[in-house]
Amino acid sequence: MGASPVELRRLIRTGAYTAPTSGLCPGYAQANLIVLPKEQAYDFLLFAQRNPKPCPLLEVTETGARQTSICATDCDIATDFPRYRIYRYGELVDETTDVSELWRDDFVSFVIGCSFSFESELVEAGIEMRHNTMGRNVSMYLTNVACRPAGSMSGNMVMSMRPIPYDQVVRATQISGAIPQVHGAPLHIGDPSAIGIDDVSKPDFGDPVDIREGEVPVFWACGVTPQSVVMNSKPPLAITHAPGCMLVTDTKNIDLKG
Repeated sequence: MGASPVELRRLIRTGAYTAPTSGLCPGYAQANLIVLPKEQAYDFLLFAQRNPKPCPLLEVTETGARQTSICATDCDIATDFPRYRIYRYGELVDETTDVSELWRDDFVSFVIGCSFSFESELVEAGIEMRHNTMGRNVSMYLTNVACRPAGSMSGNMVMSMRPIPYDQVVRATQISGAIPQVHGAPLHIGDPSAIGIDDVSKPDFGDPVDIREGEVPVFWACGVTPQSVVMNSKPPLAITHAPGCMLVTDTKNIDLKG
């Protein structure tokens, strides 16, 4: 798909595209989402500040606003993600392509950096993104790595995994580490059981991918972590993106380096 970010968002808004966004609009940052009532928003803001690897904030909206003002123009948070998840008291109750009818004046939206953003740079460096070549969503796992709690918010970290050939691991770490606002360098390389993953072929979110001989599983902090926090902390209502179905922003990856 050769659409620009704004063209892609308009397609998504009309329901014409509802699939994962990995590999789309190379060079542009993608973003995760969590929307919470104002009553819980301060606690999550503090949580994100204490856990910048899984929750690197790109933007926090004004209360009730559906538009982003920093990372994208012509952008409606309630319609421009391909799919959303609705949680009530920590339980997933629905998945939908539009949350306009649920929107409330007390909602605060947190737009969070996504590891899909640095994938195009990895591909340019000759590092295959296996989930893309297999036509699948990235593999994501709920780990035993605890986040730092904040107020009512606590839970374990979710990490995304990409199989990387041993001789490309250092390069992949350098490339992703240069963009900390989209999770930065990996947190774990190798043995999945060391971070509480019993079976790497059975991700908690997304799809399984092949890990071939000569490759090592490499794990990055993941913006699905807020969904783990929601399931653990049980706020009355939370809206998130569906795993893999991101907001494609107007922000270029190069502008997030540093």
